[in-house]
Amino acid sequence: MPRILGLEAVSTSDHALVGGKASKLGELVREGLPVPPGFVVTTESYAAFLDGTALQTQLSAALETLELDRPDSVDAVSRRIRDAFEATEFPPELREEILGAFREYSRAHEVKFSAVRSSATAEDLDTASFAGLQETYLNVTGEEGILEAIRRCWGSLFTPRVLVYRGRKGFDHTTVQLAVLVQKMVDSAVSGILFTRDPNTGENHMIIEAGWGLGEAIVGGEVTPDHYVVDGLTQRIIHKQVSGQAWRLVRAAGGGNQREDVPTADRSRQKLTDERIGRLASLARVIESHYRRPMDVEWCQEDGQLYIVQARPVTTIAPTIGGPGPSMSPSTPPPPASASYAPPPPSPAAPIVRGFGASPGVVGGKVRLLLRAAELDRLKAGEVLVTTMTTPDMVPAMTRAGAIVTDEGGMTCHAAIVSRELGVPCVVGTRNATQVLKEQQEVTVDGKMGTVSDGLPAPVAPAAAAPAGHRASAAELHLAAPVTATRIYVNVGVPEKALEYAQLPVSGVGLLRIEFIFTAHVREHPMALVKQGRGPDLVTRLADGIAQVCQAFYPRPVIIRTSDFKTNEYRGMPGGAEFEPSEENPMIGWRGCSRYISPVYKPAFLLELEAIEKVRTEKGLKNAHVMLPFVRNTWELEQIAEMFREKGLRRSRDFKLYLMAEVPSTALLAREFSAHCDGFSIGSNDLTQLVLGADRDSETLGRMGYFDERDPAVLRAIELLLEGAHASGRTVGICGQGPSVYPEFAEFLVRKGIDSISLNADTVLSTIRTIAALEQRMKLDGLRPSRE
Repeated sequence: MPRILGLEAVSTSDHALVGGKASKLGELVREGLPVPPGFVVTTESYAAFLDGTALQTQLSAALETLELDRPDSVDAVSRRIRDAFEATEFPPELREEILGAFREYSRAHEVKFSAVRSSATAEDLDTASFAGLQETYLNVTGEEGILEAIRRCWGSLFTPRVLVYRGRKGFDHTTVQLAVLVQKMVDSAVSGILFTRDPNTGENHMIIEAGWGLGEAIVGGEVTPDHYVVDGLTQRIIHKQVSGQAWRLVRAAGGGNQREDVPTADRSRQKLTDERIGRLASLARVIESHYRRPMDVEWCQEDGQLYIVQARPVTTIAPTIGGPGPSMSPSTPPPPASASYAPPPPSPAAPIVRGFGASPGVVGGKVRLLLRAAELDRLKAGEVLVTTMTTPDMVPAMTRAGAIVTDEGGMTCHAAIVSRELGVPCVVGTRNATQVLKEQQEVTVDGKMGTVSDGLPAPVAPAAAAPAGHRASAAELHLAAPVTATRIYVNVGVPEKALEYAQLPVSGVGLLRIEFIFTAHVREHPMALVKQGRGPDLVTRLADGIAQVCQAFYPRPVIIRTSDFKTNEYRGMPGGAEFEPSEENPMIGWRGCSRYISPVYKPAFLLELEAIEKVRTEKGLKNAHVMLPFVRNTWELEQIAEMFREKGLRRSRDFKLYLMAEVPSTALLAREFSAHCDGFSIGSNDLTQLVLGADRDSETLGRMGYFDERDPAVLRAIELLLEGAHASGRTVGICGQGPSVYPEFAEFLVRKGIDSISLNADTVLSTIRTIAALEQRMKLDGLRPSRE
């Protein structure tokens, strides 16, 4: 796999190779959005750096001594690992490869200054942003400067704050890798952050924050930015709050950054003109449309030109018990028991401090004033952390805090993002909290309203409703979710998230992509393992990953989609080049079932089936079922059925076989395909592509509006599938974002009698409510079609 890639060559499918930040920016380059040019030093380079030196041994030895509940242990392990990184020289071959790419990029784009940015494989994920926790170095110059910045970025995988955050999120320290993105540095006159949806309430409002100079001062919480609110539908500015700014961060003459005073005339001036706000909102709409989810976007402006420098999912828009608004990530731990909680409103007294509500919830506790990082150990569990500014270094302390209040910072600063993920109520940008609030004063913090009041909230009776900011148990979630005739499932990518997602009120897993287990647990081409005689190893790794999900959801069904790598994706895996042809259009090439029946790949597919059979028999997890991707013909299913029988897998009441409906032939001949399966799941992306003849990866066609799953031809294909399958007594579901992104598409599916919808975890609760409301209207109108 390549050690260096141009930014324009990467996409989200390369996440394991280039990390979250680079993969998402590469997608935006392909969309034609204004992204500074650059290249990626991939995770293969990181691995080569470890393997070509003594670092791997040093890393493992240090991590064996790590005790996350002891700050001194975390600090010692971190310092030991980072010192080792900084003292290790690049292997000569790797050094020359990186410098060769740097020289070519510098010539092509007339680069004088670069931004060197961490891009981790566990970063900018749907459920964990890792916001600002790995290092970024701005205005870097010279070849030695680039190499030093890359090495420090790699070492930043093991700072104390990252070790704590990764441990809280359940990531394995030994498997996370780091790519590094090198980009042309934008000399920002204005910069900031934008949320395409309000991260605090989930409302369809864009939140824009803007400040003078480089954006590090904003995301680090060192200045209070302008705050603009834009209506998501009309793109009209509905609120503006202009903040004074006395200093800004700018490029130093010889490289690096320096502070300078903002000219007096500009200190109270609006940072972005209304016209620029409108332009930025338009760019954000394109980004959200591309990813089909709320996004957190970092941007900057130089000489009137706007640039996008980061885009990641908003990880915190998830409903609380008893209401549609967001509160915290599903993985959020409950707040410390020593804090006192009450649902809003009312607060016990009028607010004595006001700021931006950065993380919702109402918490009462004693104030702990901390003005220096060295004082963080003084914070006791459940106390209200009050400080000048929020920074990523506060993460270890934030896990103990009952609430957080700061003088500076905006609701989009990095530590505010992390506080939302941790479920800790947070108010930022108060300007005077450290002067007004006194040590050990009892206060109530309202993280939604952005207020701090004197005194504790009134105690909550045991029979009262669940408090705001309270982490819902599985039982509470199920009780709170309305009942729907349409069954709701959840999609699972990595097994490590299974326990978290199992708390959701879903009927099971509608899509477990086995490819993610290949990339995370196997990491080699399956036929390469077969050739090496390591087939049993492949079976064990796959079975362990599958069993982790099935165990978490037991006895609810888990539908495992067998591998659907395309040839270009398989070739990139270690050992893949020997077995994979080069195809002009792999999207409609050797993939899915055609691969399974090929003599070249059949041995590997049989090992997949063996792993599934092992989960069902040896591990006793009978809730494991199978779905086949990219089915073209019924005759290929007959051959595959024989392979199933060979591995002891036979369709029965306890073992179901489903087909992905992605190729139009399954819709046109639904009755014929029904004889070979127990049901179908619509893959709307591929179905749309093949019905409309519109390449789903074509930037041009996408911008022109050709690729749209709501097209009448696509809807007619879905109708044909539903009619044929239901006539044959088979179920039909859909797995994907479409129903949660397009309410009219969800309404079409429900009105036509879709049996189930499988969703990404962050949209489950809101979509359940949408579907319940629709079904209620249909019931009242007598419109629900019979399924007899």
